[in-house]
Amino acid sequence: MRRYSRWVLLFVVALVALSIWAIYPPDKKINLGLDLRGGMHLVLEADLKRLPPGESAKDAVESALEIIRNRIDQFGVREPTIAREGQTRIVVDLPGIKNPQRAIDIIGKTALLEFKLVDEKGDLSEALKGNIPPGDEILYDSEGKAYLIKSKTLLTGSAIKDARVEIGQWGQPYVALDFTAKGAKKFADITGRHVGERLAIILDNVVKSAPVIKTRITGGKAVIEGNFSMDEANELRIVLKSGALPVPFNIIQNTTIGPSLGKDSIRKGLISGIIGLIGVIIFMAVYYKKAGLIADAALLLNLLFLMAALAALKATLTLPGIAGIILTIGMSVDANVIIFERIREELKRERAPRSAVDTGYDRALRTILDANITTLITALILFQFGTGPIKGFATTLSIGILASLFTAIVVTRTIFNLILEGKPVQKLSI
Repeated sequence: MRRYSRWVLLFVVALVALSIWAIYPPDKKINLGLDLRGGMHLVLEADLKRLPPGESAKDAVESALEIIRNRIDQFGVREPTIAREGQTRIVVDLPGIKNPQRAIDIIGKTALLEFKLVDEKGDLSEALKGNIPPGDEILYDSEGKAYLIKSKTLLTGSAIKDARVEIGQWGQPYVALDFTAKGAKKFADITGRHVGERLAIILDNVVKSAPVIKTRITGGKAVIEGNFSMDEANELRIVLKSGALPVPFNIIQNTTIGPSLGKDSIRKGLISGIIGLIGVIIFMAVYYKKAGLIADAALLLNLLFLMAALAALKATLTLPGIAGIILTIGMSVDANVIIFERIREELKRERAPRSAVDTGYDRALRTILDANITTLITALILFQFGTGPIKGFATTLSIGILASLFTAIVVTRTIFNLILEGKPVQKLSI
């Protein structure tokens, strides 16, 4: 170990520089969770009364889970948490969300897209009085205009391959659709059979547009026009591209966490962490003298490496994660305490300082590994089976354990070797 002490020291210095680069600036490199950054917590429950015949509730919720995840990914929320709860519920955490209502509209919308013919031969005024012709139904557009629509669905959103927002001639956004190969053929057949008729494009029973079919449409393309704003057109693109939910979902819990609460949590977490850090540093310096200062340096390096790892892995820091960091402060010097006590025992036997250091590290190594590996296993189990805040705690604890093992076993021993290098009989005070 002594032969490579200088190389190890150079490696540690390079690692410190890399860690500082990875962290700086911390407000842009470390992602904050819902409890620190603010955002939304939603609980959605499937309306099983409207479950399609022949489909199981389990399959419907699993399918909805993937569709909601795709919608949120396209919405652009960083580090969301989307998990199933029980048999019929889905829990969604959206940190840093700035437009809660827009997020709710995107997540909860069923997005059932249908193409149906407008019944222009029927009497709409009579239908509004209750005399609806057989095979027809009354639907409305977003402005309340009524349409007499034939109930038969000619094509659904399952035939859509892609959806995108484009700008029309007069600067008005619209949604352009691309059909799958099978959908394009069916759409061409529909438009070819009904030239001169109006084809209603309906989303969740709301008529978005009802253009006249002027000719057979080939090429597998269509557009949805309306008085859309850019945000509305983009929302429509997201829900159409991600697909329709197999069953409607009701939002049974909607909690908004303000950024001020997150800032207060960060402030309290920092205060408690600083108090704990100062307490540990003073205790180690007083009780173990110069060796304690070495342990304190290793502790600060441990925290630096921990924050750098969080930034590099793009992990999300939560309030329980801060608790994991504070716990790491205490645990990171635990290995040093074991090592220093072993060195003290060897010094009491009147061993030379270098021999006492080598023997102390060798004797303490197995105990340190046993204690930290068992804790690491527990943390990994929490990470695997936990959700949200529990994962945050497990992440910081796991990284902190690995960092503390490195600083306690490698860094502090390297410093001892450099201090004792060329001075085999130097007095060592611990």
